[in-house]
Amino acid sequence: MSTTTNKPRSGDTDDSLRSYYAKIKTIPLLTAEEERALARRIRAGDEEARGRLIEANLRLVVKIARTFSAYDVPLIDLIQEGNMGLIKAAEKFDDRRNVRFSTYASWWIKQAITRSLVNSRRAIRLPHRKEELLKRIQRTYNTLTQTLQTEPSSADIARDLRVSEDAVNSILEMSGSLVSLDAEDGEDSGSVIDIVEDSTYEPSRQFDEVCTREKVLSMLELLMEKERRILLYRFEFFGGEKYTLKRIGSELGISPETVRQIEKRALSKLREQASFAEYAAI
Repeated sequence: MSTTTNKPRSGDTDDSLRSYYAKIKTIPLLTAEEERALARRIRAGDEEARGRLIEANLRLVVKIARTFSAYDVPLIDLIQEGNMGLIKAAEKFDDRRNVRFSTYASWWIKQAITRSLVNSRRAIRLPHRKEELLKRIQRTYNTLTQTLQTEPSSADIARDLRVSEDAVNSILEMSGSLVSLDAEDGEDSGSVIDIVEDSTYEPSRQFDEVCTREKVLSMLELLMEKERRILLYRFEFFGGEKYTLKRIGSELGISPETVRQIEKRALSKLREQASFAEYAAI
């Protein structure tokens, strides 16, 4: 079976997508030894081996693509992007690394999907009137941030625009999780932060688990400006002084709990990037 003919297309119906699932479920999975054997053949230029490795992992792409369903992008499109990452992983996989292909490929698949979402800037198209309201919300957010010297709440924005707070929150939710009040001008953001208590969270320990300080410094450029600033404050890069959550919140005009959640999100991104770099050797 060719990987090209089995890749779903954006115009496919639900029936076609179900047919695609049915087909890839019939493809046998590979053992670790079979993966290594195929990898050796791929290094020798064997295209048939490359196709076999890709086909055996198409289900992995679907599984990962489904985890991005909150972005309101058609699953077919997510699968297409993930398949491109899978193809790249098959080209670069080195069996001598003593890691299963599914582990290695997961990072390429996630990266391909994530880059596609970021490049699209926003994962859903709003009706014209709501699109205009979103633009007004973003402009007002930026203006109030400068005027108030702090981040405005949705209530502040609603009051300035003379609309209901529910209308503001509704538009932000509809616009997709790549756009939120946590995003500074020009940034791509994750979903609006959920304030969830986590008594097991200990930033210093998690920081040590990511990688060395030197590596983190080189990886900070991958983060959004606010995430980068918070990590720099928290881990003593500014004058050797470690800032508290409360102090950072005061500096940025946000609550200590919001600082903690942004910090946790940033560390998670660094951990994924560190693992990806280790496996992908890029």
